[in-house]
Amino acid sequence: MGPARRASPGADSDARASFEADALEHVDSLYRTALRLTRVPSDADDLVQDTYLKAFRAADSFEPGTNLRAWLLTILHNTARNRVRDRSRDAVTVDSDVVDQAADAPQFGIGGRADDPESILIRNTLAPELRAAVDELPEAFRQAVWLRDVEEFTYAEIADMLGIPAGTVMSRISRGRRMLFGRLQHLRSVNA
Repeated sequence: MGPARRASPGADSDARASFEADALEHVDSLYRTALRLTRVPSDADDLVQDTYLKAFRAADSFEPGTNLRAWLLTILHNTARNRVRDRSRDAVTVDSDVVDQAADAPQFGIGGRADDPESILIRNTLAPELRAAVDELPEAFRQAVWLRDVEEFTYAEIADMLGIPAGTVMSRISRGRRMLFGRLQHLRSVNA
């Protein structure tokens, strides 16, 4: 396939147009993820725009036949991380012990979340109890569970996107699922 792409300038432009069209098919998924990361619609729009700008500039480095959506989401997560780092002028670090302590702390019952497109999607597709339990997960767990159970990425893909070890991804998903199960069990016993 490589030599055919080099055969004529028209073939290169056709391949580029095809890549761009394929990439743009994932704009909704990228926007949902960006909104979950930023929590501000205008910031999510900017993040998605920057992601596509970087992806189109680096289109030649994309390996055909691999997961384009995962590649785009990796760019999005890296761009988001770079923005946070640039804003704070400090390296973004996640202390696994702090994350584990957050999981053990009672996080449920925190209300007042604004309705954003992600919340509306969840409200329309998930049972109210499950929706509330997902919304109340600590961010690190909500993100890992969402990418695995809703977006259906592999552990390795999630690890690459979030820039954390695969073992940490598995731990967060496991703990997040346990928190969801515990919360749903609690709601069922209260409503019974």
